[in-house]
Amino acid sequence: MTTDGQISPERLMALRVLRRVAEGAFADRAFAAEARRADLDPRTRSAAMRLSYGAVQRRRTLDWLIDGALERPDGLEPDVREVLRIGAYELIWSDRVPDAAAVDQTVRLVRTLHGVPRRRTARAGLVNAVMRRIAENGKARLAALEDVANSAGIRYSLPDWIVEGFQGSLGALAEETMAAANAPAESAIRWNPLRGPRRSVEDALTVDWHDDPCLPEALVLEGPFALEDSDLWAHGRAMGQSRASMLPARILAPQPGERILDLCAAPGAKATQLAALAHNRAEIVCVELHGARAQALRALGRRMGARLEVVAGDGRTVDLEGGFDAVLVDPPCTGLGVLSSRPDVRWRRRPEALGELVKLQRELLERAISLTRPGGRVVYSTCTLLAAENEDVVRASGVRLADVTDQFPHLAHPRLKGALLTLPGRDHTDGFFVARLEP
Repeated sequence: MTTDGQISPERLMALRVLRRVAEGAFADRAFAAEARRADLDPRTRSAAMRLSYGAVQRRRTLDWLIDGALERPDGLEPDVREVLRIGAYELIWSDRVPDAAAVDQTVRLVRTLHGVPRRRTARAGLVNAVMRRIAENGKARLAALEDVANSAGIRYSLPDWIVEGFQGSLGALAEETMAAANAPAESAIRWNPLRGPRRSVEDALTVDWHDDPCLPEALVLEGPFALEDSDLWAHGRAMGQSRASMLPARILAPQPGERILDLCAAPGAKATQLAALAHNRAEIVCVELHGARAQALRALGRRMGARLEVVAGDGRTVDLEGGFDAVLVDPPCTGLGVLSSRPDVRWRRRPEALGELVKLQRELLERAISLTRPGGRVVYSTCTLLAAENEDVVRASGVRLADVTDQFPHLAHPRLKGALLTLPGRDHTDGFFVARLEP
Protein backbone atom coordinates (compact mmCIF):
# COMPACT_ATOMS: atom_id res chain seq x y z
CA MET A 1 0.00 0.00 0.00
CA THR A 2 1.14 3.57 -0.66
CA THR A 3 0.05 7.08 0.07
CA ASP A 4 0.56 10.07 -2.23
CA GLY A 5 4.22 10.71 -2.90
CA GLN A 6 5.38 7.51 -1.19
CA ILE A 7 7.01 4.29 -2.34
CA SER A 8 5.40 1.08 -1.19
CA PRO A 9 7.38 -0.78 1.49
CA GLU A 10 7.25 -4.03 -0.49
CA ARG A 11 9.11 -2.42 -3.41
CA LEU A 12 11.75 -0.91 -1.13
CA MET A 13 12.24 -4.26 0.54
CA ALA A 14 12.42 -6.09 -2.80
CA LEU A 15 15.20 -3.76 -3.93
CA ARG A 16 17.15 -4.43 -0.73
CA VAL A 17 16.78 -8.17 -1.27
CA LEU A 18 17.93 -7.98 -4.89
CA ARG A 19 20.97 -5.96 -3.87
CA ARG A 20 21.93 -8.56 -1.28
CA VAL A 21 21.50 -11.35 -3.81
CA ALA A 22 23.74 -9.44 -6.25
CA GLU A 23 26.37 -9.35 -3.49
CA GLY A 24 26.21 -13.14 -3.12
CA ALA A 25 23.50 -13.72 -0.50
CA PHE A 26 20.95 -16.51 -0.90
CA ALA A 27 17.58 -15.06 -1.85
CA ASP A 28 15.55 -16.88 0.81
CA ARG A 29 17.97 -15.89 3.58
CA ALA A 30 18.21 -12.32 2.34
CA PHE A 31 14.43 -12.07 2.28
CA ALA A 32 14.07 -13.55 5.79
CA ALA A 33 16.61 -11.09 7.19
CA GLU A 34 15.02 -8.08 5.49
CA ALA A 35 11.53 -9.19 6.51
CA ARG A 36 12.55 -9.36 10.16
CA ARG A 37 14.13 -5.93 9.92
CA ALA A 38 11.16 -4.35 8.16
CA ASP A 39 8.53 -5.92 10.46
CA LEU A 40 5.86 -5.87 7.76
CA ASP A 41 2.30 -7.10 8.16
CA PRO A 42 1.62 -10.53 6.59
CA ARG A 43 -0.03 -9.16 3.44
CA THR A 44 2.76 -6.68 2.70
CA ARG A 45 5.38 -9.30 3.50
CA SER A 46 3.70 -11.65 1.02
CA ALA A 47 3.72 -8.93 -1.66
CA ALA A 48 7.40 -8.24 -0.98
CA MET A 49 8.22 -11.93 -1.34
CA ARG A 50 6.32 -12.11 -4.62
CA LEU A 51 8.28 -9.15 -6.03
CA SER A 52 11.66 -10.29 -4.68
CA TYR A 53 11.39 -13.91 -5.71
CA GLY A 54 9.75 -13.07 -9.02
CA ALA A 55 12.47 -10.61 -10.01
CA VAL A 56 15.17 -13.16 -9.13
CA GLN A 57 13.46 -16.11 -10.80
CA ARG A 58 12.52 -14.25 -13.97
CA ARG A 59 15.90 -12.52 -14.33
CA ARG A 60 16.74 -13.90 -17.76
CA THR A 61 13.33 -13.02 -19.18
CA LEU A 62 13.30 -9.60 -17.53
CA ASP A 63 16.75 -8.73 -18.83
CA TRP A 64 15.65 -9.78 -22.32
CA LEU A 65 12.70 -7.39 -22.08
CA ILE A 66 14.76 -4.57 -20.55
CA ASP A 67 17.59 -4.88 -23.07
CA GLY A 68 15.07 -4.83 -25.91
CA ALA A 69 13.84 -1.45 -24.69
CA LEU A 70 17.31 0.11 -24.49
CA GLU A 71 19.63 1.51 -27.11
CA ARG A 72 22.77 0.70 -25.07
CA PRO A 73 21.95 -2.09 -22.57
CA ASP A 74 25.60 -2.60 -21.63
CA GLY A 75 25.73 0.91 -20.15
CA LEU A 76 22.90 0.31 -17.65
CA GLU A 77 23.95 0.73 -14.00
CA PRO A 78 23.52 -2.49 -11.96
CA ASP A 79 21.25 -0.88 -9.35
CA VAL A 80 19.08 0.69 -12.07
CA ARG A 81 18.76 -2.74 -13.68
CA GLU A 82 17.58 -4.17 -10.35
CA VAL A 83 14.93 -1.45 -10.11
CA LEU A 84 13.81 -2.18 -13.67
CA ARG A 85 13.62 -5.91 -12.97
CA ILE A 86 11.17 -5.23 -10.14
CA GLY A 87 9.11 -2.85 -12.26
CA ALA A 88 9.08 -5.03 -15.38
CA TYR A 89 8.08 -8.05 -13.31
CA GLU A 90 5.06 -6.13 -12.03
CA LEU A 91 4.08 -5.01 -15.53
CA ILE A 92 4.20 -8.49 -17.02
CA TRP A 93 3.23 -10.85 -14.20
CA SER A 94 1.14 -8.87 -11.73
CA ASP A 95 -2.48 -8.02 -12.41
CA ARG A 96 -2.88 -6.37 -9.02
CA VAL A 97 -1.35 -3.02 -10.00
CA PRO A 98 -2.35 -0.84 -13.00
CA ASP A 99 0.47 -0.23 -15.47
CA ALA A 100 0.53 3.48 -14.74
CA ALA A 101 0.98 2.85 -11.02
CA ALA A 102 3.75 0.33 -11.66
CA VAL A 103 5.58 2.82 -13.88
CA ASP A 104 5.16 5.62 -11.34
CA GLN A 105 6.37 3.50 -8.43
CA THR A 106 9.39 2.25 -10.38
CA VAL A 107 10.39 5.82 -11.23
CA ARG A 108 10.04 6.80 -7.59
CA LEU A 109 12.10 3.76 -6.57
CA VAL A 110 15.01 4.62 -8.87
CA ARG A 111 15.09 8.13 -7.39
CA THR A 112 16.07 6.57 -4.04
CA LEU A 113 19.45 5.54 -5.47
CA HIS A 114 22.41 7.65 -4.38
CA GLY A 115 23.62 10.36 -6.75
CA VAL A 116 23.58 14.06 -7.48
CA PRO A 117 20.18 15.54 -8.44
CA ARG A 118 21.06 15.67 -12.14
CA ARG A 119 22.00 11.98 -12.09
CA ARG A 120 18.79 11.04 -10.31
CA THR A 121 16.73 12.96 -12.84
CA ALA A 122 18.48 11.22 -15.74
CA ARG A 123 17.88 7.80 -14.20
CA ALA A 124 14.21 8.61 -13.65
CA GLY A 125 13.80 9.63 -17.27
CA LEU A 126 15.47 6.46 -18.52
CA VAL A 127 13.42 4.19 -16.26
CA ASN A 128 10.20 5.96 -17.23
CA ALA A 129 10.95 5.42 -20.93
CA VAL A 130 11.93 1.75 -20.53
CA MET A 131 8.91 0.95 -18.37
CA ARG A 132 6.53 2.57 -20.85
CA ARG A 133 8.02 0.59 -23.73
CA ILE A 134 7.67 -2.66 -21.81
CA ALA A 135 4.09 -1.74 -20.83
CA GLU A 136 3.30 -1.16 -24.50
CA ASN A 137 4.80 -4.26 -26.08
CA GLY A 138 6.36 -6.52 -23.44
CA LYS A 139 3.54 -9.06 -23.29
CA ALA A 140 3.29 -9.20 -27.08
CA ARG A 141 7.03 -9.80 -27.40
CA LEU A 142 6.82 -12.67 -24.92
CA ALA A 143 3.78 -14.18 -26.63
CA ALA A 144 5.65 -14.17 -29.95
CA LEU A 145 8.34 -16.37 -28.40
CA GLU A 146 5.86 -19.26 -28.26
CA ASP A 147 6.51 -19.83 -31.97
CA VAL A 148 10.28 -19.46 -31.75
CA ALA A 149 12.34 -22.66 -31.59
CA ASN A 150 14.71 -23.13 -28.63
CA SER A 151 13.21 -20.17 -26.76
CA ALA A 152 12.26 -22.04 -23.56
CA GLY A 153 15.22 -20.63 -21.67
CA ILE A 154 14.00 -17.07 -22.22
CA ARG A 155 10.31 -17.87 -21.78
CA TYR A 156 10.80 -19.73 -18.50
CA SER A 157 13.90 -17.83 -17.38
CA LEU A 158 16.19 -20.83 -17.07
CA PRO A 159 19.78 -21.50 -18.15
CA ASP A 160 19.86 -23.55 -21.33
CA TRP A 161 21.57 -26.51 -19.63
CA ILE A 162 18.68 -26.82 -17.17
CA VAL A 163 16.15 -26.66 -20.01
CA GLU A 164 18.01 -29.45 -21.78
CA GLY A 165 18.24 -31.45 -18.55
CA PHE A 166 14.50 -31.21 -17.91
CA GLN A 167 13.65 -32.08 -21.50
CA GLY A 168 15.94 -35.11 -21.47
CA SER A 169 14.82 -36.32 -18.05
CA LEU A 170 11.09 -35.55 -18.16
CA GLY A 171 10.14 -35.63 -21.82
CA ALA A 172 6.57 -34.39 -22.34
CA LEU A 173 6.38 -33.35 -18.68
CA ALA A 174 9.22 -30.85 -19.02
CA GLU A 175 7.18 -27.90 -20.31
CA GLU A 176 4.73 -27.96 -17.42
CA THR A 177 7.59 -28.40 -14.95
CA MET A 178 9.50 -25.41 -16.32
CA ALA A 179 6.40 -23.24 -16.12
CA ALA A 180 5.87 -24.26 -12.49
CA ALA A 181 9.43 -23.24 -11.61
CA ASN A 182 8.23 -19.62 -11.57
CA ALA A 183 4.95 -20.18 -9.72
CA PRO A 184 4.60 -19.48 -5.99
CA ALA A 185 5.95 -22.31 -3.87
CA GLU A 186 3.66 -24.51 -1.84
CA SER A 187 3.20 -23.25 1.72
CA ALA A 188 2.93 -26.30 3.96
CA ILE A 189 3.74 -27.19 7.53
CA ARG A 190 4.26 -30.49 9.30
CA TRP A 191 2.50 -31.14 12.57
CA ASN A 192 4.90 -32.54 15.19
CA PRO A 193 3.05 -35.07 17.40
CA LEU A 194 5.96 -35.11 19.85
CA ARG A 195 4.85 -31.66 21.05
CA GLY A 196 1.09 -32.08 21.22
CA PRO A 197 -2.09 -32.99 19.32
CA ARG A 198 -2.74 -31.86 15.76
CA ARG A 199 -5.70 -29.80 16.98
CA SER A 200 -3.29 -27.48 18.81
CA VAL A 201 -1.70 -26.64 15.45
CA GLU A 202 -4.99 -26.24 13.61
CA ASP A 203 -6.38 -23.88 16.28
CA ALA A 204 -3.27 -21.67 16.13
CA LEU A 205 -3.43 -21.06 12.39
CA THR A 206 -4.81 -17.70 11.28
CA VAL A 207 -5.19 -18.68 7.61
CA ASP A 208 -7.27 -21.25 5.77
CA TRP A 209 -5.65 -24.60 5.15
CA HIS A 210 -6.37 -28.06 3.81
CA ASP A 211 -4.94 -31.48 4.57
CA ASP A 212 -3.53 -34.30 2.47
CA PRO A 213 -5.22 -37.71 2.85
CA CYS A 214 -1.89 -39.48 2.22
CA LEU A 215 0.10 -37.46 4.77
CA PRO A 216 -1.65 -37.10 8.16
CA GLU A 217 1.03 -34.71 9.43
CA ALA A 218 0.66 -32.23 6.55
CA LEU A 219 -1.29 -28.97 6.56
CA VAL A 220 -1.22 -26.97 3.31
CA LEU A 221 -1.70 -23.26 3.99
CA GLU A 222 -3.84 -21.16 1.67
CA GLY A 223 -2.53 -17.77 2.75
CA PRO A 224 0.56 -16.07 4.18
CA PHE A 225 1.54 -17.21 7.67
CA ALA A 226 4.80 -16.22 9.38
CA LEU A 227 5.52 -19.61 10.95
CA GLU A 228 8.93 -18.73 12.36
CA ASP A 229 7.44 -15.77 14.23
CA SER A 230 4.72 -17.92 15.80
CA ASP A 231 4.34 -19.92 19.01
CA LEU A 232 3.95 -23.04 16.84
CA TRP A 233 7.59 -22.67 15.82
CA ALA A 234 8.87 -21.52 19.19
CA HIS A 235 7.38 -24.53 20.96
CA GLY A 236 8.27 -27.04 18.22
CA ARG A 237 4.69 -27.97 17.39
CA ALA A 238 5.10 -27.42 13.64
CA MET A 239 7.80 -27.11 11.03
CA GLY A 240 7.75 -25.62 7.56
CA GLN A 241 8.10 -28.53 5.13
CA SER A 242 6.64 -29.28 1.71
CA ARG A 243 4.54 -32.40 1.27
CA ALA A 244 7.11 -33.81 -1.16
CA SER A 245 9.79 -33.44 1.50
CA MET A 246 7.66 -35.51 3.90
CA LEU A 247 7.66 -38.52 1.56
CA PRO A 248 11.20 -39.90 2.21
CA ALA A 249 10.60 -40.42 5.93
CA ARG A 250 7.21 -41.98 5.20
CA ILE A 251 8.78 -44.39 2.71
CA LEU A 252 11.57 -45.28 5.15
CA ALA A 253 8.82 -46.10 7.71
CA PRO A 254 10.92 -46.08 10.91
CA GLN A 255 9.70 -48.40 13.66
CA PRO A 256 10.14 -48.27 17.44
CA GLY A 257 13.22 -50.20 18.52
CA GLU A 258 15.05 -49.83 15.21
CA ARG A 259 18.46 -48.29 14.55
CA ILE A 260 17.99 -45.58 11.95
CA LEU A 261 20.66 -43.57 10.14
CA ASP A 262 20.12 -40.21 8.44
CA LEU A 263 23.34 -39.89 6.47
CA CYS A 264 22.93 -36.25 5.30
CA ALA A 265 20.73 -34.90 8.05
CA ALA A 266 20.87 -31.10 8.29
CA PRO A 267 18.88 -28.92 8.43
CA GLY A 268 16.77 -31.64 10.10
CA ALA A 269 13.20 -31.63 8.79
CA LYS A 270 13.39 -35.30 7.79
CA ALA A 271 15.37 -36.34 10.89
CA THR A 272 12.80 -34.88 13.26
CA GLN A 273 10.00 -36.40 11.18
CA LEU A 274 11.67 -39.82 11.53
CA ALA A 275 11.70 -39.38 15.30
CA ALA A 276 8.02 -38.45 15.29
CA LEU A 277 7.02 -41.40 13.09
CA ALA A 278 8.85 -43.78 15.43
CA HIS A 279 7.20 -42.15 18.47
CA ASN A 280 10.67 -41.22 19.73
CA ARG A 281 11.38 -44.90 20.38
CA ALA A 282 13.97 -45.50 17.67
CA GLU A 283 17.71 -44.88 17.87
CA ILE A 284 18.27 -42.20 15.23
CA VAL A 285 21.83 -41.30 14.27
CA CYS A 286 22.23 -38.14 12.20
CA VAL A 287 25.39 -37.31 10.24
CA GLU A 288 26.18 -33.77 9.13
CA LEU A 289 29.38 -32.65 7.45
CA HIS A 290 29.61 -29.13 8.87
CA GLY A 291 30.03 -28.55 12.59
CA ALA A 292 27.85 -25.44 12.78
CA ARG A 293 25.00 -27.15 10.95
CA ALA A 294 25.38 -30.18 13.21
CA GLN A 295 25.03 -27.90 16.23
CA ALA A 296 21.94 -26.28 14.71
CA LEU A 297 20.48 -29.75 14.15
CA ARG A 298 20.97 -30.61 17.82
CA ALA A 299 19.15 -27.40 18.78
CA LEU A 300 16.31 -28.22 16.38
CA GLY A 301 15.98 -31.69 17.88
CA ARG A 302 15.67 -30.20 21.37
CA ARG A 303 13.04 -27.70 20.27
CA MET A 304 11.03 -30.37 18.42
CA GLY A 305 11.38 -32.85 21.28
CA ALA A 306 13.10 -35.34 18.94
CA ARG A 307 15.68 -37.75 20.31
CA LEU A 308 18.59 -37.55 17.88
CA GLU A 309 22.24 -38.50 18.11
CA VAL A 310 24.11 -36.03 15.91
CA VAL A 311 27.56 -36.89 14.55
CA ALA A 312 29.68 -34.33 12.69
CA GLY A 313 31.58 -35.79 9.77
CA ASP A 314 31.62 -36.79 6.11
CA GLY A 315 28.93 -39.40 5.49
CA ARG A 316 31.29 -41.30 3.17
CA THR A 317 34.01 -41.81 5.78
CA VAL A 318 32.68 -40.98 9.25
CA ASP A 319 33.23 -43.74 11.81
CA LEU A 320 29.92 -45.56 12.30
CA GLU A 321 28.99 -49.01 13.52
CA GLY A 322 27.02 -50.78 10.79
CA GLY A 323 23.96 -52.96 11.02
CA PHE A 324 21.36 -50.21 10.75
CA ASP A 325 17.80 -51.34 10.13
CA ALA A 326 17.14 -48.41 7.83
CA VAL A 327 19.17 -45.60 6.29
CA LEU A 328 17.99 -42.36 4.69
CA VAL A 329 20.27 -40.80 2.06
CA ASP A 330 19.17 -37.31 1.05
CA PRO A 331 22.43 -36.11 -0.51
CA PRO A 332 23.50 -32.73 -1.83
CA CYS A 333 21.93 -32.19 -5.26
CA THR A 334 21.28 -29.49 -7.83
CA GLY A 335 17.97 -28.62 -6.13
CA LEU A 336 16.15 -28.22 -9.44
CA GLY A 337 12.91 -29.48 -7.93
CA VAL A 338 12.67 -26.53 -5.51
CA LEU A 339 13.16 -23.61 -7.89
CA SER A 340 9.99 -21.91 -6.63
CA SER A 341 11.11 -21.71 -3.00
CA ARG A 342 14.81 -21.15 -3.77
CA PRO A 343 14.63 -18.62 -6.58
CA ASP A 344 18.35 -18.11 -7.11
CA VAL A 345 19.33 -21.80 -7.32
CA ARG A 346 18.97 -21.80 -11.10
CA TRP A 347 21.63 -19.10 -11.40
CA ARG A 348 24.04 -20.62 -8.86
CA ARG A 349 24.29 -24.13 -10.27
CA ARG A 350 26.87 -24.86 -12.97
CA PRO A 351 26.67 -27.75 -15.45
CA GLU A 352 30.38 -28.51 -15.11
CA ALA A 353 29.84 -29.33 -11.42
CA LEU A 354 27.21 -32.00 -12.12
CA GLY A 355 29.73 -34.81 -12.61
CA GLU A 356 31.32 -34.32 -9.19
CA LEU A 357 27.91 -34.03 -7.57
CA VAL A 358 26.75 -37.33 -9.09
CA LYS A 359 29.99 -38.98 -7.93
CA LEU A 360 29.29 -37.79 -4.38
CA GLN A 361 25.70 -39.06 -4.54
CA ARG A 362 26.82 -42.51 -5.68
CA GLU A 363 29.47 -42.73 -2.97
CA LEU A 364 27.00 -41.73 -0.25
CA LEU A 365 24.48 -44.30 -1.46
CA GLU A 366 27.19 -46.96 -1.56
CA ARG A 367 28.18 -46.12 2.02
CA ALA A 368 24.55 -46.27 3.13
CA ILE A 369 24.14 -49.73 1.62
CA SER A 370 27.30 -50.94 3.37
CA LEU A 371 25.96 -49.76 6.76
CA THR A 372 22.59 -51.49 6.36
CA ARG A 373 21.95 -54.93 7.82
CA PRO A 374 20.83 -57.76 5.52
CA GLY A 375 17.09 -57.41 5.03
CA GLY A 376 17.21 -53.73 5.93
CA ARG A 377 16.18 -50.83 3.74
CA VAL A 378 17.73 -47.71 2.26
CA VAL A 379 15.77 -44.72 1.00
CA TYR A 380 17.49 -42.49 -1.54
CA SER A 381 15.81 -39.14 -2.12
CA THR A 382 16.65 -35.84 -3.78
CA CYS A 383 14.94 -32.52 -4.45
CA THR A 384 16.03 -32.52 -8.07
CA LEU A 385 14.45 -33.80 -11.28
CA LEU A 386 17.50 -34.76 -13.34
CA ALA A 387 17.78 -38.44 -14.22
CA ALA A 388 21.56 -38.32 -13.75
CA GLU A 389 21.05 -37.58 -10.04
CA ASN A 390 18.06 -39.84 -9.53
CA GLU A 391 17.31 -43.05 -11.41
CA ASP A 392 20.83 -43.30 -12.82
CA VAL A 393 22.33 -43.22 -9.32
CA VAL A 394 19.91 -45.87 -8.06
CA ARG A 395 20.51 -48.14 -11.05
CA ALA A 396 24.27 -47.82 -10.66
CA SER A 397 24.07 -49.22 -7.11
CA GLY A 398 23.00 -52.62 -8.44
CA VAL A 399 20.66 -53.10 -5.46
CA ARG A 400 17.10 -54.34 -5.81
CA LEU A 401 14.46 -51.63 -5.83
CA ALA A 402 11.33 -52.08 -3.75
CA ASP A 403 7.99 -50.96 -5.15
CA VAL A 404 6.58 -48.19 -2.96
CA THR A 405 3.97 -46.94 -5.39
CA ASP A 406 1.14 -48.77 -3.64
CA GLN A 407 1.23 -46.05 -0.96
CA PHE A 408 1.29 -43.18 -3.45
CA PRO A 409 0.14 -44.52 -6.84
CA HIS A 410 -0.47 -41.02 -8.22
CA LEU A 411 3.24 -40.25 -7.76
CA ALA A 412 4.68 -43.28 -9.57
CA HIS A 413 7.88 -42.51 -11.44
CA PRO A 414 7.23 -42.59 -15.20
CA ARG A 415 10.51 -44.35 -16.04
CA LEU A 416 11.70 -46.22 -12.94
CA LYS A 417 9.27 -48.86 -11.75
CA GLY A 418 8.69 -48.76 -8.01
CA ALA A 419 10.07 -45.26 -7.38
CA LEU A 420 8.24 -41.97 -6.81
CA LEU A 421 8.57 -38.63 -8.56
CA THR A 422 6.70 -35.49 -7.57
CA LEU A 423 6.40 -32.68 -10.10
CA PRO A 424 5.61 -29.08 -9.10
CA GLY A 425 3.26 -28.42 -12.00
CA ARG A 426 1.29 -31.63 -11.64
CA ASP A 427 1.39 -32.21 -7.88
CA HIS A 428 1.56 -28.62 -6.59
CA THR A 429 4.47 -29.34 -4.28
CA ASP A 430 8.25 -29.54 -4.59
CA GLY A 431 9.87 -31.81 -7.13
CA PHE A 432 11.28 -34.87 -5.33
CA PHE A 433 12.63 -38.28 -6.28
CA VAL A 434 12.22 -41.12 -3.76
CA ALA A 435 13.32 -44.75 -4.10
CA ARG A 436 13.67 -47.55 -1.55
CA LEU A 437 16.41 -50.11 -1.97
CA GLU A 438 16.55 -53.43 -0.13
CA PRO A 439 20.16 -54.70 0.11
